[in-house]
Amino acid sequence: MDTSKRFEKGNGGCPSIQCEANREVLCNSCAQGVVTAAHRVQDRSIEPCLFGKGGTCCRNCNMGPCQIIEGVDSMMGVCGADAATVAARNFARIVAGGAAAHMDHGRGVALAFLATAKGETPYEIKDEEKLRQTALRLGIDAGEKSKTDLAIEVGERMLSEFGQQEGVLTFVKRAPKPRQELWEKLGVAPRGIDREVVEMMHRTHMGVDQHYEHILQQAARCALADGWGASMIATELSDIMFGTPVPIRSRVNIGVLKKEEVNVTVHGHEPVLAEALAMAANDPDIVSECRKVGAKGVNLAGVCCTGNEILMRRGLPIAGSFVQQEVVLATGAVEAMVVDVQCIMQGVSPVSSNYHTALFTTSDKAKITGATHIPFEEHNAMDVAKDILRRAIAKFPERGKHFIPAHEMDVVAGFSHETINYILGGRFRASYKPLNDNIVNGRIRGVAAIVGCDNYRVMDEVHVELAKELIANNVLVLVTGCAATGMGRSGLLSPEAMDMAGDGLREVLEAVGCPPVLHMGSCVDNSRLLIATTEMVHTGGLGHDIYELPVVGCAPQWMSEKAVSIGQYFVSSGTYVVFGPSFPTTGSKVVTDFCFKEMGELYGGSWDVAQGANEFANKMIDKIDEKRKALGLDKKKERVLFDMAMRRELGSGIPGMGCSPGGH
Repeated sequence: MDTSKRFEKGNGGCPSIQCEANREVLCNSCAQGVVTAAHRVQDRSIEPCLFGKGGTCCRNCNMGPCQIIEGVDSMMGVCGADAATVAARNFARIVAGGAAAHMDHGRGVALAFLATAKGETPYEIKDEEKLRQTALRLGIDAGEKSKTDLAIEVGERMLSEFGQQEGVLTFVKRAPKPRQELWEKLGVAPRGIDREVVEMMHRTHMGVDQHYEHILQQAARCALADGWGASMIATELSDIMFGTPVPIRSRVNIGVLKKEEVNVTVHGHEPVLAEALAMAANDPDIVSECRKVGAKGVNLAGVCCTGNEILMRRGLPIAGSFVQQEVVLATGAVEAMVVDVQCIMQGVSPVSSNYHTALFTTSDKAKITGATHIPFEEHNAMDVAKDILRRAIAKFPERGKHFIPAHEMDVVAGFSHETINYILGGRFRASYKPLNDNIVNGRIRGVAAIVGCDNYRVMDEVHVELAKELIANNVLVLVTGCAATGMGRSGLLSPEAMDMAGDGLREVLEAVGCPPVLHMGSCVDNSRLLIATTEMVHTGGLGHDIYELPVVGCAPQWMSEKAVSIGQYFVSSGTYVVFGPSFPTTGSKVVTDFCFKEMGELYGGSWDVAQGANEFANKMIDKIDEKRKALGLDKKKERVLFDMAMRRELGSGIPGMGCSPGGH
């Protein structure tokens, strides 16, 4: 099939073809005959099923599938289930699926961390300061304990939370006190990580929980076990083990592939694999083997969230986001793609088979037909990593016709919570106070998080256009996941993008030296945003709970179940969250109204839906302005000019500020 002419400018096409690099690759003769998701979306003549899209198709038993129409008695399920019950069950199962992915990721990091603490892996404890801070949060007395003993105790405590049955997860206690009290009152405080997913799946089994509000209550608890549990554990332990991210320069887009080096792309989500490959790529023996086949070395590049992990900590480049994974292979310049778990299209296998490219799966949870499986686990990390790289090196002489587009862009990443704290206040005065103060004085209107996937069914670069509109309106933007990669491709992750910001925001950014869009990591690193909002509350001046902050979130191109779990834990934490271009409960007005309105009354945060960057921006800015008004920040404060008498009165109560000869 000749696909080379299908995505030229003006020839229609699919969303990712808005990216010039993608279009150049797929229109190049080296990609002729290759079929990617871009082609499959264009070729599909059938739109998504409206029952499935709206959440009212029930297939939870073998009397179905049943398609439900709300308010029509003859269109209930065979068991009598109405649209509200079915939509709530389906939504809750999406949350459970997304949460389970993050939870298994977190468990894997905890196991690797504990093994590292015991000296059983090639990794090390890099951030001892954060280790001791984490121990303190867990109620562990660090005292004179060695780094090793303390790490073992922290690892065992974190791992135990996955099987915990009663009580409350430890990191939940990091949330503002009013938020903790609300969760306890509503019965949504997560008791154990695994327990909440199991209970969610049980409740949504045929013939169990049949009240939509009660089902959605457990969905909230399950999501909180993700955000304030497993995801936070994964982020914190990864930082301790591999280093807490600090600002670092790198490059993104397909042009980071190199003609004279062995190109190895690592794709998925678990940083343990990527870290081992990064260590092995610099091994003298591996470098020597590259030179024997005429290559200068190994060029390790990330795809999807693994890319964000190695970008944040090592400055290694990102070749592509979720929608670019097959296109990266279609360059014909990749010797090996190494994958672990989550967001890996099955299409990477047939695409790689068109070239010399080796496709390796490494997780026992995830195998792909046509790929070579090399089991990876932390205890033999370096042996496996070197084996993979040697196989990739052997492929370099087989590289045939290929095309690497010139497109790549400078980015600055590494904005962890700790880094932001340091940038705003320095080592001795680290604080979010400058951020809060500039929100109060109006230079910064508010904060918006743009998170989640990119999606072949979304025709525009919504992430990019939305971010531009927000920063122009003095809204500071935080970004994670594949949304971050898209913004990197467009130059928004660079300090040079300050020129696009409004006057007030730009003034603050110039003072602290930050880009207007802060890259905060991968999917699980959305937990950093929870800590950031909590720190804003604790700093003071913007209310006593997260729901009072002029902070909003969105996922304009969501694709994965994980995005829904993320959205729900932000809503349950008190944040207004907008999804697009669709929402998975619209087949039931009852459930949709509950998510969009009644959740706001319960949690202070609620869901919404929008299409297009302009609608997203309008809704998000309106909500920020609403929060500012509630805090009294919409009122312009008149400037007061002090005369000498007023100055004396002001100074009389402050030591050292009087008018005595010794005053200063």
